[in-house]
Amino acid sequence: MAKPILLTVDDDPDVLRAIERDLRSQYGADYRVISSDSPEGALDILKGLKVRNDGVALLLADQRMPRMDGVGFLQEARQIFPDAKRALLTAYADTNAAISAINQANLDYFFMKPWDPPSENLYPQLDDLLGDWRASYRPAFQGIRVLGTRWSPRSYELRDFLARSHVPYQWIDVEGAANDPETKRLLDALGPDAAELPVVLFADGTKLLNGAPAEVAQKVGLRTRAETSFYDLAIVGGGPAGLAAAVYGASEGLHTVIVEREAPGGQAGMSSRIENYLGFPAGLSGGDLARRAVVQARRFGVEILAPQEAVGVRVEGPYRIIKLADGNEISCHALMIASGVQWRRLETPGIDRLQGAGVYYGGGATEALSCKGEIVYVVGGANSAGQAAMNFAKYADRVVILVRGDSLATSMSQYLIDQIKETPNIQLWTHASVAEVHGETHLEEVSVLCSDTNKVERVPASAMFIFIGALPRTDWLAGTIERDERGFILTGPDLMHGGERPKGWTLDRDPFLLETNVPGIFGVGDVRHGSVKRVASGVGEGSVGVQFIHQYLSKV
Repeated sequence: MAKPILLTVDDDPDVLRAIERDLRSQYGADYRVISSDSPEGALDILKGLKVRNDGVALLLADQRMPRMDGVGFLQEARQIFPDAKRALLTAYADTNAAISAINQANLDYFFMKPWDPPSENLYPQLDDLLGDWRASYRPAFQGIRVLGTRWSPRSYELRDFLARSHVPYQWIDVEGAANDPETKRLLDALGPDAAELPVVLFADGTKLLNGAPAEVAQKVGLRTRAETSFYDLAIVGGGPAGLAAAVYGASEGLHTVIVEREAPGGQAGMSSRIENYLGFPAGLSGGDLARRAVVQARRFGVEILAPQEAVGVRVEGPYRIIKLADGNEISCHALMIASGVQWRRLETPGIDRLQGAGVYYGGGATEALSCKGEIVYVVGGANSAGQAAMNFAKYADRVVILVRGDSLATSMSQYLIDQIKETPNIQLWTHASVAEVHGETHLEEVSVLCSDTNKVERVPASAMFIFIGALPRTDWLAGTIERDERGFILTGPDLMHGGERPKGWTLDRDPFLLETNVPGIFGVGDVRHGSVKRVASGVGEGSVGVQFIHQYLSKV
């Protein structure tokens, strides 16, 4: 943790060196001593310290300085760090000004020049001042801070990425600045940069204005570029299937890399609670499952590139080559596609305009706290929707689940149905679909079509989370990998047409159970045609797929 600051200001270089020396001698072990030869320079330093979230314990300024005297400086500095102790260095002739400042400007103390010996004329008084300051000091958060507005899609994108990547951060909603003096002081310190929201502030004092997740990832040390150009096993997708394959592959000696478009965990990583996963009787969140799996994979030496996207694939002899979005390429002996699925878009007027501003696809764990006392709509009837509804119910005044059918029984696990029935602030609205969403800068109302009455009801809503089926993102495989009409990857027996092997198949054997039409390229998890769409089955396919990869590599 950074040491609190003692800032001293004097335009006389001899006096400045002397006070610096004495402060460092006595307090250097517990504080950082910073100096400035002008009040204007000192104010700039304080604004930078505010942006860094550093603590300032003491402001010690000479009274007689050009353009701005010490009292004037301390009054302005108080607007930036109101809790710092304030003291003057004065000559005998300025004693009356110092006494007046104590009464009128909330000065804490004044010291006469010269202060020799400091053991009598400086340190005892400073000890008291710093002791008082320490008694009420609470160290500020030292990690990443994100400043933005709740209804900003870019702000939501950054917060969601940091949360899913397990990077600690503090969210500061600048719309509350009028009621939060500390936020207002921070915005004042940022100056014109405060208009470039969202602003990401890093612990080293640097900042990113209106940045994207990839820029934040690079700054915080997340890997987006591969260490080498060749791997035994490359995995596209960092959900449960991809992470399981990485753990089993790397633990069995395969040099392994994962390419993940967003953040490790996939859709499962966004689940607020998974209660039917074997071995966790109390349940666990999707984020916890992803975090544990990532730690496990890295322990075995797996490289994880995130956020990074695969945009193309080609085959050259025994090598399978992935083209990445940044223009780089990775080659491998075996490729596993575990890219999962994305939520199907809701084709409704107003949806695209309000996405990220009250309308969200997926779990929205970062938004749950913001929904306190509000009305939240969850669209969809599968387990992900039920888990999200249970999570939002802890904070929202009311959660409404919209489903097209007449019940949840056909798509949701019974344990979740029972929990929803027992939660008084969750309402199930059957035979219902979203006809339109309304709002200028953010979601305000939802028009719901009731299919049993054919009537549309317009209701107030603060947030809406959509879980309406899923489709794979596999266009980048077109022309190389066979897929079904919806884009899911065909593997194993699904490739055999009338007992015939796939067109272009070159090996004297049928494709393995999880192998695509290209030898050495495998498909596992939700992206595969016919998969079960459960976390446990994805983990199982990822681990089983590695055994087929070993068999393939043994013959290469």
